[in-house]
Amino acid sequence: MVGQRSRTTVACGVTVVGVCAAALLLANVLLYLYLDSVYHTGEQQVSPLVGCGPQHFKMPTMKNCTPWLQCSQINAEVHKLKLIGQGAMKKVYLAEWRGQKVAVSILSSLDYWEDFLHGLSMLQALQSPQVVQLVGFCLEDYIIVTEHHPFGSLLNLDSVLAKEQHQQHNTWQMRLRLAIDYVSVLHYLHNSPVGRRVMCDSNSLEKTLSQFLLTNDFHLVVNDLDALPEVDLSRNLLVKCGHRELTGDFVAPEQLWPFRNNGKPFSDNLMPEYDEKTDIWKIPDVTWFLMGRVSGGDLVHFHLFQIHERCKKKDPKFRPSALDVLKVYKSVYSSMVRDGAGFRDML
Repeated sequence: MVGQRSRTTVACGVTVVGVCAAALLLANVLLYLYLDSVYHTGEQQVSPLVGCGPQHFKMPTMKNCTPWLQCSQINAEVHKLKLIGQGAMKKVYLAEWRGQKVAVSILSSLDYWEDFLHGLSMLQALQSPQVVQLVGFCLEDYIIVTEHHPFGSLLNLDSVLAKEQHQQHNTWQMRLRLAIDYVSVLHYLHNSPVGRRVMCDSNSLEKTLSQFLLTNDFHLVVNDLDALPEVDLSRNLLVKCGHRELTGDFVAPEQLWPFRNNGKPFSDNLMPEYDEKTDIWKIPDVTWFLMGRVSGGDLVHFHLFQIHERCKKKDPKFRPSALDVLKVYKSVYSSMVRDGAGFRDML
């Protein structure tokens, strides 16, 4: 009788353990499916924004998709409100179209006409959730109209989160999601419908951050596509980001003048070309900025240490792809959510 009870107790114990294990496995599967739905890292989405066909746009408060605005509509219906940005190439105005806030970029100098055209062609070809939404353009007036994001560029991230109404978003979860968005953009550009593209307007941390806009729901989209040269190894097509000597630790080693220690003056003709792995080198520095100084941030950095170490390999051949990095970022995010470790700073 005692032996029978023992066997019954053991059997019940095994059953309970089995049920708990199955429940835990199911919970992990459901969590993975949820996170995968939020941050899908399979084949990249190359279609326009959900719900609209090609050459159409639809901003969040609009009910219907509308064809890209052309010159006549822009001149008659888009009204500039104030200047919100200015550089050597263009001026950017906050404007209004039928009650919708938009950003109007106007070419400042014809010296940058080719860059302007390149940026527009990339905007047209790369419309996706990772890219700012194109609203319209007018080539004869050198105008591009895009969706306006009030928070501005990623340079404003800390100041936005410092405001009382947004402080609840200043968490490791939100900041790591921004880093996931950033790497997702790189993965998309490196596997885009118009070839493997390199972010050349990224020779400093500040310049890189200025290329991205922070959305109202605290995601990011790439905004400035004026310098996206193509890499195609099958055609021996590599890139050089500009014609001047690059310096500093932010740019990848292969972007530095290789004869600088020999006293040989810089020559653009002798400067070797490189590929998209220059973007990978910069990921750890951008993520360090994005994570800021929040509780749980140190633990995130700890989990990302190995992949970031690979990103900083001097030989670009040994650096991971953007997809490799993205998978690790997703894994860290999901494991920290699952374990609940992100709600306390363990280091």
